Amino acid sequence: MRSDSSRRVVVVGNGMAGCRFVQEILERDLDRRLALTVIGDEPGGAYNRMQLSNVLAGVARAQDLVLAGEDWYAAQGVTLRPGVRVEGIDRSGKQVRLGDGTVLPYDVLVLATGSSALMPPIDGLRTDRDRLRPGAVAFRTLADCQMIDRSANRAQAAVVLGAGVLGLEAARGLAGRGVPVTLVQRGSRLMERQLDAGASRVLSRTAGSLGVQLRTGSGVRGVRGDDRVRALILDDGSEVPADLLVLCCGVRPRAELARGAGLAVNVGVVVDDHLRSVTDPDVFAIGECAEHRGQTYALVAPVWEQARVAAAVIAQPEQPVQYHGSRTVVRLKATGIELASLGDPTDTAEDDGDDDGAEVICFSDRARGVYQKLVVRDGRLTGAILLGDTRTVGTLTQLFDRGALLPADRASLLMVRRNAPATTAESPTALPGRTTICQCNGVTKTGICTAWEDGARTVSEVAARTRATTGCGSCRDTVEGLLDWLTAADTESREPTSEPSSGPSRRATAGVGADPRA
Repeated sequence: MRSDSSRRVVVVGNGMAGCRFVQEILERDLDRRLALTVIGDEPGGAYNRMQLSNVLAGVARAQDLVLAGEDWYAAQGVTLRPGVRVEGIDRSGKQVRLGDGTVLPYDVLVLATGSSALMPPIDGLRTDRDRLRPGAVAFRTLADCQMIDRSANRAQAAVVLGAGVLGLEAARGLAGRGVPVTLVQRGSRLMERQLDAGASRVLSRTAGSLGVQLRTGSGVRGVRGDDRVRALILDDGSEVPADLLVLCCGVRPRAELARGAGLAVNVGVVVDDHLRSVTDPDVFAIGECAEHRGQTYALVAPVWEQARVAAAVIAQPEQPVQYHGSRTVVRLKATGIELASLGDPTDTAEDDGDDDGAEVICFSDRARGVYQKLVVRDGRLTGAILLGDTRTVGTLTQLFDRGALLPADRASLLMVRRNAPATTAESPTALPGRTTICQCNGVTKTGICTAWEDGARTVSEVAARTRATTGCGSCRDTVEGLLDWLTAADTESREPTSEPSSGPSRRATAGVGADPRA
């Protein structure tokens, strides 16, 4: 029961950062000393934006993306204002002004406004009313995804503009549905922020084999079409026919509210190690709109780590905690393409023949679509690319996250798993209990086994207990495999035998054993 003296915490933004912040606050504020109000400019509850490409590809439904529905907020005593925009912030009066005329007072304000899609300045892209021409859609929200989905059902040809992670996922999703699709990129290679030239060449070949036509090194002159998009005109004068144009040209932090309120803004809202605005200690910023030590993040793991730290600072100020930045791990979610990129594997002078102090271990098998690369400095992993074979990503991610010293034989981190039979490498029994299964949420094999022992039998039940699979979703198959294995092991342990059983208990059979951290 809240009292009139509760501190009022207003959260602007009900995306993945805002939703996770509320969950983290509720876990800490057991006495309910904080009165939470969440304002979201999209209708309904919170959903997982990272898995929109799975909806577009037809491997997930929109309802599968729900993180917290409106009824969940009500059950938790949280006031949710969906479908409402915040028009301004009055820091001196400690109020936010909503588009419907409402004024909400706050004691603590948390900005979780996320990012908006970048709109390229292309002739003909917009109508006279400054709206996107029919047939052109930015790929950012659930509403965008649903519009693309409807358009894809009748599209004769599609163009995806932008060959970053989202562009590749969108192009592969459309191609998998039988839509002829061309991926257009101004730069010379795919995923140029995460991949080097060698990896990009292998990825281009793989994407082409999956039905994605590529036009790299191609600037865009304009869009042809009167009533709707008919073609994309490139700088060389050639045209790419399309009646569906998907814009994946990057994002920028939504910092307009902060800038209008006089808060320090560079690329994003500038915050300190407590995620507080450096201008106002009563205002926090988390997620894609926040800039910490000159860095912004558009990945789910750093966003949720920021939500955890901000919640701890606000709800448990007596327990000091700080945010020191995040190591980045990018996973591509596209059927038929396995790809993980850790850190900055392009940060090396190897292509120029210079010695910048980095060790580079590289393996390429273009025929199999495999490219693997490790970048090592001072004996520690600073970057990696795993394309076409990601079976060692768990081990490498843990070494990367911990900054641990690597074994002297660096290549063993790639070669052992590649030469081992796939069934052995992928078997749950081969994974130690401490192995991280869900990188976004830091959920280990032990955590999933424990959830199973507590009654979780489906992926959704495991997600409710551990949050595994609720980030980028790339661990879903592994979680399903663990559940199948645990169920089979439990069934075998219950089968009657003619001899008294002296075998392992269900806990031991589940691979948790006496010391699940081993």
